[in-house]
Amino acid sequence: MTVTARKNPAANDEKRTTTIRKPHLRGRGPHFPILDSIVQYEFEPGYIAFTMPSPKRIRVQVGPMIVADTTKALVFQESDHLPVYYFPMSDVREEFLLPSRTTTEDPFKGVATHYSLNTGITLVEDGAWRYLDPVKGCPPIQDYISFYWPKMTHWYEEDEEIFVHARDPFRRVDCLPSSRRVQVILDGEQVADSRRGVFLFETGHPVRHYLPISDTRLDMFAPSRYISRCPYKGISNYYHVTTPKKRHENLVWYYPEPVHEAERIKGLVCFHHELVDKILVDGVEIPKEATAASDGYF
Repeated sequence: MTVTARKNPAANDEKRTTTIRKPHLRGRGPHFPILDSIVQYEFEPGYIAFTMPSPKRIRVQVGPMIVADTTKALVFQESDHLPVYYFPMSDVREEFLLPSRTTTEDPFKGVATHYSLNTGITLVEDGAWRYLDPVKGCPPIQDYISFYWPKMTHWYEEDEEIFVHARDPFRRVDCLPSSRRVQVILDGEQVADSRRGVFLFETGHPVRHYLPISDTRLDMFAPSRYISRCPYKGISNYYHVTTPKKRHENLVWYYPEPVHEAERIKGLVCFHHELVDKILVDGVEIPKEATAASDGYF
């Protein structure tokens, strides 16, 4: 047998000390050429920021007016941040922009100039920002602008409304029917027992178990007026759950009309695993994972 010595892939390759992907390992990761050009910040090794072009038509609405409409948006990805859409200035209604006195500074992007929006019908103060002179290491976004998501009236990808933040192209949602037995225990009571669930697997999140409401203790449920929004699933409604020991606010949620990626969970209910005693799958207790809901946030 002949053994061929491998060349040292790190030898004389200064760039490899700053890129997040090593060329000799590219075949093992996702095939996104953009990842090969990402560099770390010299003053903060490990911190990265990069943009990806979005082929989707993205629109932003303020009141009844569309203030940005583009097929050339950038998805800005940054360590420890949610993805953000940036719009080329050529696809923004600049006549609606009013320079603001507000500026903010970010070590990884630079000084942001803020703008209010006045459509003649609706006024939104400090609703947008630009980095006119990004710092070294930041992607070239000086000709782009972004909008504060909650201050806008509606956001659309193509003709579908989206919520909360830009969808992450690296996140996947799989909704898979399962005949495995799911039991939910709350205050010592079994409040759900089902073999007809749909398991939702979402990148970076615990598995969620969506169950037919007929397989739960519906007599313990009371409708809640609380709603929440998710960019990957849509608008959810909630139930309170009352056991002989305690009333649990907004413990169960469901999506009456989920977005198409999550159609299989339509009308099914899901318990906050973090807030119940335990969830068993085929008799085995599922370990709880720490999330934003671990300490309760309603």
